[in-house]
Amino acid sequence: MADQIRVLIVDDIAETRDHLTKLLGFEADIVVVGAASSGAEAIDLAPKLLPDVVLMDINMPEMDGITATERLAPIVPSAAIVMMSVQGEADYLRRSMLAGAREFLVKPFSSDELTASIRQVYGREREKAGRAPIAPIGDARAAMRGEREPGRVVALFSPKGGVGRTTLAVNIAVAAASERTAKVVLMDGAFQFGDVAILLNLNPRGKSIADLVPELQAAGEIESLDTFTVAHSSGLRVLLAPPTPETADLITPAAVKRTIEAFRATSDLVVVDCAAWFSDTTLAILDTADVILAVLTLEITSIKNVRLFLEVAEQLGYPSDRIVLVLNRADSALGIRVADVEYSLGRKIDHQVISDGRTVVYALNRGVPFVASNREMQVSQDIVKIARSLVGEGGAPIPEATKVERRRGIFSLR
Repeated sequence: MADQIRVLIVDDIAETRDHLTKLLGFEADIVVVGAASSGAEAIDLAPKLLPDVVLMDINMPEMDGITATERLAPIVPSAAIVMMSVQGEADYLRRSMLAGAREFLVKPFSSDELTASIRQVYGREREKAGRAPIAPIGDARAAMRGEREPGRVVALFSPKGGVGRTTLAVNIAVAAASERTAKVVLMDGAFQFGDVAILLNLNPRGKSIADLVPELQAAGEIESLDTFTVAHSSGLRVLLAPPTPETADLITPAAVKRTIEAFRATSDLVVVDCAAWFSDTTLAILDTADVILAVLTLEITSIKNVRLFLEVAEQLGYPSDRIVLVLNRADSALGIRVADVEYSLGRKIDHQVISDGRTVVYALNRGVPFVASNREMQVSQDIVKIARSLVGEGGAPIPEATKVERRRGIFSLR
């Protein structure tokens, strides 16, 4: 079949290769085109077999899966690599993605997990290959059935917690909703410990994505998404995180992607607050986003982690102009200059938000976004500028990433 997903299995244990081959043999849309017992054999076979997906074991003698993945990526760039390991530590996940892997499966995994991962990475690669240029947000009159321009999806992400990511997400969404008569949705993508409800003084036990996902799975399409969101006084619609951390385990990457796409089709702007770590669901959000606002502060750990994120993003194939750097608390007297940060990261900071702890903390404790209660403050104006760049009203468009020549110094990792 022309539309079958071609899979190459790489594992040094023969029983594992046979088991995976048998499992995938039951899937009509997946075909195993070959099996390799080592990384070196995979590098030899892949250009001949041209697989769509490579199942790569991480622990192999002579050449491990990470090294093999690094060498395979430029040889067969169209192949999506799914890493398999009995160890699920964050360091393994990060190193795998830096090498070019698109998914990470922790052994033992079920047949459903395996096939879902294969289909997801294949679908993401196909989508990226055919991704059209991002269109500006359409006129509200185009919202009539069949004429609406798809909305823009903006994900706020930081590989380090405590940088004010959620505060920025909430205030940017509120500012965007007030800038024009557009429908803006804010989605709490920190599914275990989301704080969006608290910052907006909403009931965290209300309707959430945990209620929407089963409906999407059962019906395939929801007539009114608004029944699963909470209305905020600013005009913003909010999709809350699950009420309990354990419920977050029910949220799958496929469900996240379908949820975002459903809101994209009915909204002008979808703002997603991501968790501060890489996971399957976070990657699903980042893959779906049109713009990624990467948040950092003037702290060496934050700068280092964002630099690593930019390297991972490049390996994942994200265009550089899709990532917008936002420096929060930009005027803090911490002994690090913005110019030094830009040299370390190798590109310009796109937006800066000044530090105003008094205004921000007071607004946070009241559950009232400061961009609504203290719009005249400079911190609010910085947020409004970002929001306008996203909705295209009265502000400059999102700038293309400008590279800065790196110099060696305190921030250099290599």
